[in-house]
Amino acid sequence: MALQVKAPPTLHSLPSINGRPFLSGLKLPSFFSGSLNLHLHPNHFHLTSTSPRISMRVASKQAYICRDCGYIYNDRTPFDKLPDNYFCPVCGAPKRRFRPYAPSVTKNANDTAVRKARKADIQRDEAVGKALPIAIGVGVAVLAGLYFYLNTKY
Repeated sequence: MALQVKAPPTLHSLPSINGRPFLSGLKLPSFFSGSLNLHLHPNHFHLTSTSPRISMRVASKQAYICRDCGYIYNDRTPFDKLPDNYFCPVCGAPKRRFRPYAPSVTKNANDTAVRKARKADIQRDEAVGKALPIAIGVGVAVLAGLYFYLNTKY
């Protein structure tokens, strides 16, 4: 005859009350039990018993451009972590004159020729933005004049 070893009872083999294991007459399930493991299906018990996984996401490195001279800030220290008294190293513009820069930044992004070309692009874009309200106003005035002219003739 072989010696048979009986396995200890598991939570699945114990009698249960309301889906919760009944361990002894003194340990009745409590309404105030805050344990989530008691309310889960036994097959999902192993999923909650593992320790939580902690992961850190790497923040996307954002470049910022000086609106006055075209200098691109792309250092290791995030721009938001810089002190409020940070100034552009090229032209001395305050931190509030920097804007997020979306295009990819190359190694020679702050060379003088590249920076001057970028500054010309920025000034051209700002000139269009400043002239647009004037153009809209002139267009509205022309349409109003045409409306009054046509109403007096016909």
